[in-house]
Amino acid sequence: MYKSIFIVMKKVNFFRNLLVAAAFVAPVVLTSCEKDNDEPIPPVTESSLSGAVTESKTLEVSVEYLLDGPLIVEDGGVLNIPAGTTIKAKKGFGSYILVLQGGKINVNGTVGNPVRMTSNEANPAAGDWGGLIINGRAPLAGGTTGSTEINSAYTYGGDNAADNSGSISYLILEYTGARSSADVEHNGLTLNGVGSGTTVENIFITQGSDDGIEFFGGSVNVKNLLVVNSDDDMFDMTQGWNGTLESCYGIWEAGYSSTESDASGVEADGNFDGNFPDHTAQSNFTIRNMTIDLRLTASNEPTQQMNNVLKVRRGAKATIVNALVKGTGSVKSAGAVIDMTDGKGNGDATSAISITNQLTSSPAEYKFGSDAFPNVKIESGNSGCATDLFAWTKYSF
Repeated sequence: MYKSIFIVMKKVNFFRNLLVAAAFVAPVVLTSCEKDNDEPIPPVTESSLSGAVTESKTLEVSVEYLLDGPLIVEDGGVLNIPAGTTIKAKKGFGSYILVLQGGKINVNGTVGNPVRMTSNEANPAAGDWGGLIINGRAPLAGGTTGSTEINSAYTYGGDNAADNSGSISYLILEYTGARSSADVEHNGLTLNGVGSGTTVENIFITQGSDDGIEFFGGSVNVKNLLVVNSDDDMFDMTQGWNGTLESCYGIWEAGYSSTESDASGVEADGNFDGNFPDHTAQSNFTIRNMTIDLRLTASNEPTQQMNNVLKVRRGAKATIVNALVKGTGSVKSAGAVIDMTDGKGNGDATSAISITNQLTSSPAEYKFGSDAFPNVKIESGNSGCATDLFAWTKYSF
C-alpha cells in the first residue's frame, strides 16, 4: 500500500515538474515561431500632421493625412512628399504648412500622380484652411527682413538670391485662404523671400480666398501655374520680387462671385504696401506667356467685375511678354485693362508690357497718370498661355 502511494506521488511530482518546466519553455517557443515568420511586419504610420519637422520626414503615399494644425518645417528640417500623396486640412486659420528659413520641402508629384493638398470638409469651400508658405533667405526691397503675416516671429529675407528651399512639382492646392481678420489671411501659395535655387513648377491653385499666389520679395522663378477662382488677385507680387513667372493662366469661371473690391489679374507693388518708395531693389519681374480669362455673364455682373486686369504700381517695374486677356467679363468703371497709377506711387515708367485685349465688353484699356509709359502697349497678336501645359490637372478649359 505504501509502495503504491509512493509510486502515485512520484508520478504526480513528475507531471507537476513537467508543467512547471513547460511554463518556462513556452515563451521561448512562441518567440521562435514569430522569428521564423517570413511575412514583413507592417510599418507604423501616423496620419495626423502638425508640429515641427526638425530632421528629414518622408510621408507615405498609402496614408491619407490630416493636417490638424500648423506643420512647421524648421531650419535643417526636410519634408518629402511623394507622388500621389493626399493631405486633407482641418478647417481653420491654424491649419497650414510653413517652411522656415533653412528648411526644405520637396513635393515630388508627377503628371499621372500629382500631390493634392485640400480641405477635409464634407462640403469644402474657399477659405477652409491656410495653404502653403515658404520663407527663404533671398533679398527683399531695401535689403530688409520681413515678418510672416501669420506669425511675426517667423522672418524671411536675406542676402542669398540663390537660396534653396526645396522643389515643388505637380501640386494641387484647393480651398485655401483662411483668415483670422480682414488684414490677416492666407493665400494659396505664399513665397516669402524665396531664392532662385528653389524649384516651383506645374502648380494648380483653385477655389481659394485671397490671392492665388503671392511673392514677397525674393528671386524664385515659377513655371506652369494655373489659378482658378481666386477671390482676390490671381498673381500678386511685392517687396522687391525679381523673378520670372512663365506660362501662367488665370480664370474666373461663369457664376463665380468675388468678395473683394479691388481684385486684379496681376497686382504688382515695388515695395511693401507702398510705404517704402525710397527702398532700393524694388520689384523688377518678368511674366512670359500669360492668359487671364474672365468668363462672367450678364446675370452676375457688375458684382463680379475685376478692378484691373494688370495693376502695376508703387515703383514696380514689369516686363510682360505675350499676355492675353479674354472672355465675356469686364473691368470696373474705375479700373482698366492696364492701370499703372496709384496714390502711393505709379509703376516704373520703363516697364515694358504687351497685352492683347479680347474682352467682349470693350472695357477701358488704359489708366495712366502724369508719367509716360511708352513701352506699355495693348496690341493684337498675342496668344497667351498654352492650355495643354495643364492637362495633368484634368481641368476642363
